[in-house]
Amino acid sequence: MKVLLTGAFGNIGPNVVEKLLDQGHQVRCFDRKTEATERKAERFKDQVEVVWGDLRNSDDVNTAVGLHVDIIIHIAFALPPMTEYRSEKAREINVGGTQSILSAMKALNPPPKIIFASSSSVFSINPPNPLPRTVSDPVEATDHYTQHKLECEQLVQESGLDWAVFRFGVVPPVVLNLDSWVFHVPQDTQMQFLHPQDVALALANAINGDEVWGKILLIGSGQGSQIYYRDFVRSLSEAMGIGDLPDEAFSTKPYYTVWMDTSESQRLLNYQRHSFEEFAREMPSMVGYRRYWVRLFRPFYRRNMLKKSPYLQANK
Repeated sequence: MKVLLTGAFGNIGPNVVEKLLDQGHQVRCFDRKTEATERKAERFKDQVEVVWGDLRNSDDVNTAVGLHVDIIIHIAFALPPMTEYRSEKAREINVGGTQSILSAMKALNPPPKIIFASSSSVFSINPPNPLPRTVSDPVEATDHYTQHKLECEQLVQESGLDWAVFRFGVVPPVVLNLDSWVFHVPQDTQMQFLHPQDVALALANAINGDEVWGKILLIGSGQGSQIYYRDFVRSLSEAMGIGDLPDEAFSTKPYYTVWMDTSESQRLLNYQRHSFEEFAREMPSMVGYRRYWVRLFRPFYRRNMLKKSPYLQANK
């Protein structure tokens, strides 16, 4: 099949491209042209068709969609903190871009199908619920990012097109680092880990899956990957060579990541191959040479790292 992948050269995209090619699909990639995305595109030179453009430009979107495709996998999305600090621009990318894609699809005969990448963060966390979420559990917008995701879910479902919505768990970035962002999530927050290879396989397997259309599916790497945020931070700080960070350095404000019941998506897509434990073992190699410098000057790096926490002095 001919597949259009938006956000093809971001955090998740290259893994998806690889899986689609492995399964024999023709792939058209759509993304913004930057030094980083051009480097990633070089990996697939002569194997894919690349359309450079911006989701805010309807002409760019029409160019990408207008040449016939069978299925669109729409994962391009502005993420926090940009969605909160530059909310108007983020909305143009996220909601406006999704509207442009749907409009371009409707102009084709027959129109392609669409898989929209949503997030586990859309589930309501008030009142607290310790159980894994299901599709029937309530959703709630708690910031601009989740508002955009829910608006786009609704646009897709009401489009009159063949659709599927995949709510992803937490997919860590390929390049790992520790910065102030790490402190804004409470240590006891539930986190549905999703390995980059698992999400790629789920999307690729969905292409020929007759039962996925018209469904919202929850995508995560299985029960073995239902972890707490402290598990992720501990593994990352150890991989960096900094060691455990004190609980007092972290926020206590509830955060919107949750565990999910992924049994239905696994039944339909058979994609769960990896675990958080496996990813944790891979972390040192992803951190790379930086960990040796950090371990060599550990007290200095640790002190500077903790200075980035806005909560440490207040909690003390």
